[in-house]
Amino acid sequence: MGVYFKSGNWYIDYSVAGRRKREKVAPDKKLAELALKKRLIQIAECKFLDLDRIEKILFADFADEYLKIHSKQHKGYRTESKIINHFKRYFARKYLHEITVLDIQRYKTERIEQVAPATVNRALAILKSMFNRAIEWGKARDNPMRKIKLLRENNKRLRFLEREEIGKLLSCCSPHLLPIVKLALNTGMRKGEILRLKWQDIDFKRDIAYLQETKSGEKREIPLNNTAKNTLLAMPKHPDSPYVFCNKEGEPYGDIKKSWLTAVKKACIINFHFHDLRHTFASQLVMSGVDLNTVRELLGHHSFEMTLRYSHLSPGHKKQAVDTLDKRFDTSLTLDAKSETAEVFTQAQLANNT
Repeated sequence: MGVYFKSGNWYIDYSVAGRRKREKVAPDKKLAELALKKRLIQIAECKFLDLDRIEKILFADFADEYLKIHSKQHKGYRTESKIINHFKRYFARKYLHEITVLDIQRYKTERIEQVAPATVNRALAILKSMFNRAIEWGKARDNPMRKIKLLRENNKRLRFLEREEIGKLLSCCSPHLLPIVKLALNTGMRKGEILRLKWQDIDFKRDIAYLQETKSGEKREIPLNNTAKNTLLAMPKHPDSPYVFCNKEGEPYGDIKKSWLTAVKKACIINFHFHDLRHTFASQLVMSGVDLNTVRELLGHHSFEMTLRYSHLSPGHKKQAVDTLDKRFDTSLTLDAKSETAEVFTQAQLANNT
């Protein structure tokens, strides 16, 4: 960093946003030194952005462009658009180049008061992708997300319903929610997988549902038990829609959050999310004696470690397991007592004979 002379002119050499810059100034060294000082002040005050080479664009305008060009090409567009629209409100009227590390840190701090760490991290990942695309498309110079640390997540949460709780929940579900919950409990499918299910993906002869879009990006076959099959057969088909679960216009349900929260509240079930129905499916299978590898295949897990979390048993099931020892030990103790009595009787007989 400094000034140097070359071919009759003085140049300045400095770094900004990790990039080395060189500028031709004048034949006068003092002017070059003044120019360098000015640039260093601009960099220190975050005012130097090399705007002659990048387009000044509002974050909201870029967000719309990102959604149109990038997000629509990927699954999860609806969820991503909701998150990006939230960013548009938060960074309203800010230019893309004006968003700093401090702005994002403030967003992160405020958002963690409202939602779970995992939700914040997913949003930050999208913001990072937005800045990366902005750099690729020549609309930004730097990605402030490079200096943002993600929040620590607790992925070991495991909440599932006991059998009596399942009955209470089902009795409190609204008519349009009930078949969705039944399907989740009997197949272990995720909410998005259920809501995207189409009639063409169901083979009623083989009792299989074919998932075309999954979290892993791979297709999956879901075996249907009688409850799941009958639930689907009872669903009325919309004449103009391929979706199993759709509104009157034939559009797939965007979300079922409101009806879900109402059902859980009516059933007096605390700290229970829709995804926990998947935990319930897996845990109930394990408690019924199904081996973990089969559960892994049903859930579509690639890693066996992911399935191990579902091997946890409820306190009631643990109690039932140890209760089986009562009969076993009682039988053993009875046999021991009989043997002891027989031995005493034999010794008494021998004593009498002598």
